[in-house]
Amino acid sequence: MADDHRIVAEGIKRLLEDDFDLLEIVVDGPALINAIHRHSPDLVISDITMPGCNGLEVLKQVRAEGSSVPFIFLTMHIEPALAVSAMSAGANGYVLKCSAGEDLLTAVRQVLLRGTYVTPSLGARFVSGNLYELNSLTAKQREVLRLVGRGLRSKQIAGDLGVSVRTVEAHKYTMMQILGVHTTLELVRRSEELGLLF
Repeated sequence: MADDHRIVAEGIKRLLEDDFDLLEIVVDGPALINAIHRHSPDLVISDITMPGCNGLEVLKQVRAEGSSVPFIFLTMHIEPALAVSAMSAGANGYVLKCSAGEDLLTAVRQVLLRGTYVTPSLGARFVSGNLYELNSLTAKQREVLRLVGRGLRSKQIAGDLGVSVRTVEAHKYTMMQILGVHTTLELVRRSEELGLLF
């Protein structure tokens, strides 16, 4: 389990210890990667926001290494778009800290049975509004969004990605429509709010 708030980690440990063996508690991304390599655990429970590298980066790295270890995010981030990003990256569960308790136990049991779990109150918001469409962004659109978030102009992005400026502008326009914003600055701010620029 990974969480940089020790009190939270200890509380989760007490919640789980009657039914599960907790191998190790770590407080940052690099330590989590090392623990996964050392233990080959049956399951990882991780916060998203941590020092070193965040939980999403850890997940992407271990998936790139070929690990299929089940991964549950236990987080305070309530943005549906961030949950979509996490599940798209290969997470098996997404549980809000504010509803942990029985929710987390249910998530652990379902994920260990090769299922998936999203906190019900959040899951309902997956399919509301335009946020659902974020799950269908193309890889190229996500790359454009990442570079926009780094402050690059359309001409620079076009050069980096080997596409035309018009193509970059089209991708930006599509994403602005999905997020309901009208300028590049609003696109960046809204993407940050939704956790899309992790």
